[in-house]
Amino acid sequence: METQHITKTGKQPREQNMTDVDLIERLADAVAQRMAPSIPLAVDLWDIATIAAYLKREPGTVREQMACLPSFPKAIRLPTSKGRAQPLYNAKEVIAWAQSYREKN
Repeated sequence: METQHITKTGKQPREQNMTDVDLIERLADAVAQRMAPSIPLAVDLWDIATIAAYLKREPGTVREQMACLPSFPKAIRLPTSKGRAQPLYNAKEVIAWAQSYREKN
């Protein structure tokens, strides 16, 4: 089925014979080109903000009350020319840590 698409300005787009399927395919291609490749959790490094989002907590809570716990995964600090880098944490280890607190019924 061919559709006539009208822009906000009331003008027809350049390609007037585009089907809905063609439009969806073009949109899907455009989205795929803009997406960053996903990094496997086994090797991904998370910062405090990402951990906070995963744990549904505020970054300050994670930094001040969780990351300092002896059981929390150890930070990875990559070298920089300016000294100490922000702490990063192995995503798989953070997930395992959180799962270790699952209630047992």
